[in-house]
Amino acid sequence: MRILVTGAAGFMGSHLAGALVRKGHKVWGVDDLSGGYRRNVPKGCRFVRLDLRDKRKTDAAVWRIRPALVYHLAADATEGRSQFTPRECTERNYMAYINLLVPSIRCGMKRIVVTSSMSVYGAQKAPFSEKMDPRPEDLYGISKAAMEKCTEILADVHGFEYVILRPHNVYGEKQNMADPYRNVVAIFINRILQDKPFYVYGDGKQTRAFTHIDDFTPYIVKCGFQRNLAGEVINIGPRKEYTVNELATCILEAFFGSMKAVPRHLKPMYLPFRPKEVKDAFCTSAKAERLLGYRTRVDLREGVSRMVTWARKIGPQKPKYLSGGLELESKDTPATWKRKLI
Repeated sequence: MRILVTGAAGFMGSHLAGALVRKGHKVWGVDDLSGGYRRNVPKGCRFVRLDLRDKRKTDAAVWRIRPALVYHLAADATEGRSQFTPRECTERNYMAYINLLVPSIRCGMKRIVVTSSMSVYGAQKAPFSEKMDPRPEDLYGISKAAMEKCTEILADVHGFEYVILRPHNVYGEKQNMADPYRNVVAIFINRILQDKPFYVYGDGKQTRAFTHIDDFTPYIVKCGFQRNLAGEVINIGPRKEYTVNELATCILEAFFGSMKAVPRHLKPMYLPFRPKEVKDAFCTSAKAERLLGYRTRVDLREGVSRMVTWARKIGPQKPKYLSGGLELESKDTPATWKRKLI
């Protein structure tokens, strides 16, 4: 099958592209390398450097590839930053998706698998269920909810299939540790590699569920092929949730063996909550278990240990802040971004 993977040089996209290549499919990957790396693209994946915001080039690339199946993972997945970069968020998420979707429909795409986000649920009572209506609290969640609704409408009008995935916080090997705005596991690990303490927003008691990449990739692959999934919206992630403080402890113990062995200068530092940050964000996995056979096989302690081993091999990464700075600033802008502390 001719398959297109967007975000193929990024974290989740590169793992997915590799899995599809190993299954014998003809895979094309596109990425603008703003958050990914060419080294991540697996052998056997035909790669095109492409910014999906460029409508003309996106049209041309899709028509050359003519994919029967599209996996869309390219995103500006900066939930917390979106309030300070509203244009960047909207252009790189919603508009980039529309630019991809239109030529894909026109050239005969049969199915699209859309990576959405649990941010569409907003501040509703966790655990979030697919039966809940979207109520996003931030601009990133709004973009993702708009992508979902647009997909449903255009599929009904133009007759293609879709599957929408809402993953929990996915982490693991190949994640971009140079991004100072997102990926809490990667940021914490990168700070320790630099022999510097990491920052926790708020009191650290906010709860999240964390998904190792090996507990995500096999199931997104299935979403492209299982007939019973057409038109479904599915949460992907473990049932067990952790506080950010528990995550911090897990990472420090992966480096030093126990909290007693952690050097004093590497103890976490606390800052005010970020605006619009949801306190508790985790989902029920019952639907994924029923339709996909989902199981959590890599718990947080094992997954963090694997990621630390990988991170030590590639070494600390220099943070890459936005070259033009934030689009908007206020008294609530996190000091880590204003003063480039990460």
